[in-house]
Amino acid sequence: MTGASARKGMRGCHERTVPDIVEDDGLATTEAAMLAMIGPDGFLRRDRHPLDGAPLAQWPEAERPRERLLRHGAEALSSAELLAILLRTGTRGQSAVGLALQLLNQSNRSLTRLLSTEPAQLMRMVGLGPARATTLAVVIELARRVAREQMEQNTLLDNPDAVREYLGLTLRGLEHEAFVALFLNSQHRLITADMMFRGTVNQTAVYPREVLKHALKLNAAAVILSHNHPSGHPEPSDADLSLTRTLQAVLGQVDIRVLDHIIVAGSQQYSFAQHGLL
Repeated sequence: MTGASARKGMRGCHERTVPDIVEDDGLATTEAAMLAMIGPDGFLRRDRHPLDGAPLAQWPEAERPRERLLRHGAEALSSAELLAILLRTGTRGQSAVGLALQLLNQSNRSLTRLLSTEPAQLMRMVGLGPARATTLAVVIELARRVAREQMEQNTLLDNPDAVREYLGLTLRGLEHEAFVALFLNSQHRLITADMMFRGTVNQTAVYPREVLKHALKLNAAAVILSHNHPSGHPEPSDADLSLTRTLQAVLGQVDIRVLDHIIVAGSQQYSFAQHGLL
């Protein structure tokens, strides 16, 4: 099938079509180059663009991320396009979309990992200075605060999705193990959520006495424990099981209940309570 007939066939069944030639300020993209951008669903691939080497201001207006967002809504944009809006500009010979793709590739194509990276580490990436690094750090923090507000609206036992969302935003993407505790009052409403301990890529030292001390200081009646597995495997280790039993025993001595221990491993989560381990 020729390029012309392929394009004609798609126009009847897809919202977006491929123009014969895109021209703007002297820039032109050939029909063959544009056809190469078509994915198996007939839409333009959003993970790369033949105009990546040009500043966004020189892109056809219909292809610029900001204009596409205003016209079609944020959900219509790829992660790279959304990042490009935050970055605003690219680097020499690279558009903001191209820079965004480069940053995602450096983060194993994980948006969560990129946005969870500490600003100091972000600034080591090509094209990111203090302003851009802090902008990206703000995004994930705002998302955490939205999830935290949702947790605070109801008792946590009535809002498990908000708990999982918050823990995912807090722990998913971290390259080191970390231990978080949610402290609840007697009505199982959130008092505070604290990252208690940070460790290495495959372990973290958790001190039950410190968890107990903090719970007593907050006058907590219950806790939800959580830590991450950077390996991506959600199943608890023998050490995880032993730690949970120890924390149950220590906190139980002062009538503080452990409601759950949730392991965050990439997009997966493992609940001790759901598996009958509490």
